[in-house]
Parts: sequence; C-alpha cells; structure tokens
Amino acid sequence: MNAVIKTGGKQYYVSENAEIYIEKLDAAVGDKVEFNQVLMIDGKVGNPYIKDAKVTGEVLKNGKNKKIKIFVYKNKNKSNRKTQGHRQPYTKVKITKIVG
Repeated sequence: MNAVIKTGGKQYYVSENAEIYIEKLDAAVGDKVEFNQVLMIDGKVGNPYIKDAKVTGEVLKNGKNKKIKIFVYKNKNKSNRKTQGHRQPYTKVKITKIVG
C-alpha cells in the first residue's frame, strides 16, 4: 500500500516499512507519530485530503544533515564576500501502517 502524506510543508511518497527523512518533529526516539494529512492512497486522490485516512510511523532517529556551504558574492564589491554554513535538522521515521 502506498500513500502521499504532507508534513513540514512538504509532500512525501511513502509505503509500508519504508524509512523516510522528514522535517524535524517534536518527538523522541521510539515515539509513535500519526500523519492525518493524507493526499493519496493507492491512486485514490482526496480533495484536498482523504477523510478518515492516516499513516502511522515510529521515530528512529533525530539528527542534523551534512553541512552545506552558503557563499555570498557580489561582483566588483570585495567587502561583501562571506561564507556561511547550515545544517538542517531532520527526523528519521519508519512507516508502520497505512489506514484508508
């Protein structure tokens, strides 16, 4: 069974027993999480969400992604060059059940 869920302002295509990386959730490792904003299940599309559908999962890990470099450069202006780094926090979730 496959589904499309919405969390953290993004949409994810998930299936049962899949492990996905999503935007950081306020949940500890081992907690159960439910996603009620289900957009599609096995080709059945909601308007905008499917009623009484939910996807449950278990939090496996909380962490930060690899560091990305942000370089700001303005042509012919040597004083405005700077390098900045950023690490986006994430939550790793294992999808356990899709109910629709």
